Amino acid sequence: MGALDYLSDLCDCSSFRETRQLHNLKKHKQLQTVEIKVKMDCEGCERMVRKAVEGMKGVSQILIEPKLNKLTVVGYVDPKKVLYRVKHRTGKRPVMWPYVPYDEIPHPYAPGVYDRKAPPGYVRNASDDPNLARASSTEVKYTTAFSDDNPNACLIM
Repeated sequence: MGALDYLSDLCDCSSFRETRQLHNLKKHKQLQTVEIKVKMDCEGCERMVRKAVEGMKGVSQILIEPKLNKLTVVGYVDPKKVLYRVKHRTGKRPVMWPYVPYDEIPHPYAPGVYDRKAPPGYVRNASDDPNLARASSTEVKYTTAFSDDNPNACLIM
């Protein structure tokens, strides 16, 4: 019976359908917001960047902020494909948006985070940078022990 079971499993189409359904589930992309930095000097550059992204499959919204040199694409798209499309259709050098609002970074004026080229209110995203010093819990405890803001602070000073 071993040979017959093997042949029936080999000819069984139900497993083929199941693998095909799993493959179709993997194809669905999630709704994403892709932010890209592209240098746009004039309205012609802005129009060229918009036309490059408009024809992409899955794009639902395009927002261009020329003063910030920022392109925002919302849709069921792959960020790498958006970068590739902008690069090859426009001839410009796009990069993923490297800035975050300075309120979200614990040390916004640390060297390596602060960037003079950043738009107002933004700093470079360095939340995973190992070179930035982080205060440990014991350092915070000793620092706040002598702070004027702490009502339970030491009165020796």
